[in-house]
Amino acid sequence: MPAMDAIAKASHAGTLPVAVVGAGPAGLMAAEVLSRYGHPVEVFDAMPSAGRKFLLAGKGGLNLTHSEPFDEFVSRYAGRRAQVEPWLREFDAPALRDWARALGTDTFVGSSGRVFPVDMKAAPLLRAWLHRLRGAQHNGKRTRRRAPNA
Repeated sequence: MPAMDAIAKASHAGTLPVAVVGAGPAGLMAAEVLSRYGHPVEVFDAMPSAGRKFLLAGKGGLNLTHSEPFDEFVSRYAGRRAQVEPWLREFDAPALRDWARALGTDTFVGSSGRVFPVDMKAAPLLRAWLHRLRGAQHNGKRTRRRAPNA
């Protein structure tokens, strides 16, 4: 994720907390990158716990990515290819599998070419991810619910 890394690195780490709105995969990944560069991060979500939709996706085995060759994979984005391709080059399928492995989740390629966690569950991956985020800073990443009157 060099583009996001560059933004996080260039800003003034440690000055003010960064608010990330949404504790889904995109919000958690933003918190991870920001934390990597020393930014204090607070994640806000309307739901009582982080990654609820991630857990729902895991009920079907949690298809993380696809193993097909990059050009074939990116062609699936058709009219959005020009916009999406740079992002996918920065964090491609092998990088995603390495990321999951670093969280203690091994993956396998199914007969469809899709990539799944070996245990076919989302919860262990999410728990490990949240644990790593909480330990990323001395005071940890905090997840908060939306204010009751908001």
